[in-house]
Amino acid sequence: MGIRMNGVMQSELDDLFEFLRFPSISTASEHGKDVRACGEWLLGKLSSMGLDAELHETAGHPVVVARNAHHDDRKTVLIYGHYDVQPVDPLELWDTPPFEPVLKDGRIWARGATDNKGQMLAHVLGVEQTLKEEGELPVNLIFLFEGEEEIGSPNLVPFIEAHKEVLACDIIAVSDTGMVARGVPTMGYGLRGITCCEVTVKGPAGDLHSGVYGGAVANPATAVARLVASLHDADGKIAIEGFYDDVKPLEGWEREMWAQVPGVSDADLLAQTGAPEVFGEPGYSSAERLWARPTAEVNGIGGGYQGEGSKTVLPAEAMAKFSFRLVPNQDPIDISRKVQAHLEKHAPAGVRVSVEAGHDGKPYYTDPHSAYGKAAQVALEKAFGKQPVLIREGGSIPIIKDMQDILGADTLLLGLALPDCQIHAPNENFWVENFEAGIAMNRILLGELASVE
Repeated sequence: MGIRMNGVMQSELDDLFEFLRFPSISTASEHGKDVRACGEWLLGKLSSMGLDAELHETAGHPVVVARNAHHDDRKTVLIYGHYDVQPVDPLELWDTPPFEPVLKDGRIWARGATDNKGQMLAHVLGVEQTLKEEGELPVNLIFLFEGEEEIGSPNLVPFIEAHKEVLACDIIAVSDTGMVARGVPTMGYGLRGITCCEVTVKGPAGDLHSGVYGGAVANPATAVARLVASLHDADGKIAIEGFYDDVKPLEGWEREMWAQVPGVSDADLLAQTGAPEVFGEPGYSSAERLWARPTAEVNGIGGGYQGEGSKTVLPAEAMAKFSFRLVPNQDPIDISRKVQAHLEKHAPAGVRVSVEAGHDGKPYYTDPHSAYGKAAQVALEKAFGKQPVLIREGGSIPIIKDMQDILGADTLLLGLALPDCQIHAPNENFWVENFEAGIAMNRILLGELASVE
C-alpha cells in the first residue's frame, strides 16, 4: 500500500503534478511543442495501464484515444476530456507559478488543476485502479482526449466524423463541469449554447477634433453605446425581435428542485461575484437565469482615446464584442441572423455598421431521469455520500452536442469543479477531496453503467 495524502495515494498526486507541469496552452503557438509533449505523456500513461492507446494527428494538436479489449455483450462507455489549458495572464496575480503545482490548504494550485486535467485524470486513475484490482473493466471503454477544447475544438468534429465507427458507444461521461457547492454531488443534464460576433462602427475617414467637428459628424463611440443599450430593455429582458421564440420553457419540477439547490441563492451569487446586487430577466431566480435562460452579453467595447487625461477626439471607429448564450431549441445560426438584423435596424444615422460572426455551438439537453442518468446519480451518491442535485450548466461545451449528433449518444455531465476553483483565472485550484471522489466515482460509475438494461 502506498503512502496516502489528503485521502489519495501519493502516486496519484505525483501523476497529477507531472501532468500539470506541461504548459499545454493550445491558443499560443509558442506552446505547440508543450501541448504535444503533454499528449505524448498521456499516451504513455494510458499505454502503461494496458490499454490500446494511440496518438492521432490532426490539422492542429493531437487527439489521444485509448480502449480496452471490447466484448459484444458489454455496454460501451466513452469518456471525454481535454488536456489543453488556458493562458495564465496576468502572471503577476498568481500566488505560485502556474505550472509548478502546489498542494496547500487541501487544494492543488496550478493552471489546469480543475479545467480539465484534474477532473479527467480522476477517470484515468479510477480505471487504472480497477484494472490493477480486477484485471478487467465491466464495460467496453473508450477514452477520447483532445488538446484543443480551449480554442473551440476546431479539429475534433472532423475527427469524430472520420472515426465514428470506432468511437460508437452507448453513453458518454464527461467531468468538465461544476458542483453547486462543496460536498454536494452535481449532475448536469444541459449546457447552454453560444454564438458570438464583433461589431465595428465606422464614421469619418480619420479621427477628428471634437470641438471643430463634434455635433456635425456622428460619433462612432456614441453609436456603439446606443447599439449596446438596444440589446435589453430597462429590466434586463433581451429586446432582439424573435430572440425568445424557440426557448424551451422550464419544467415545473426543475423550478421546484432548483429552488432547493444550495449554493445558488442571490446571497451566494453576490458572495461569489462581489457584485452589489443581482440583476437579470424578470420572473426568474438567479439559478433559472444561469441555467435555463438565454443571455446577451457585451464582452468588450472600445473606441477613441484610452490614455491618461483628456484628448478631445471624435474617433473614426469604435467596436464591441458580443456573446449570446443559448438554451435548448435555440439555433445559433438563427440567433446570429436575428442579432445582425437587430443591429442593422438600430444602427444610428451617420455611421456604417459591420457585423463579423464569431464561433458558435448548439445547446445540449438530455433526460436526467433516463436509465443511464439514474445510474450516474447512484455513482455520485455512493462516491460523495449524499444524494446529487440535478442542474443545467450555464456554460457551453459545443462538442457535447456534436457528439450527440454524430455518435447518437447522450452525455452524463459529472462535474467536480467548485465555484471558487478559479478556472480561466489566476490561482486555479482543485480540491483534493474532489480528486479522490472523482477516482472513486469512476470506479462505481462503470459498474453501474454496465448493469443498465
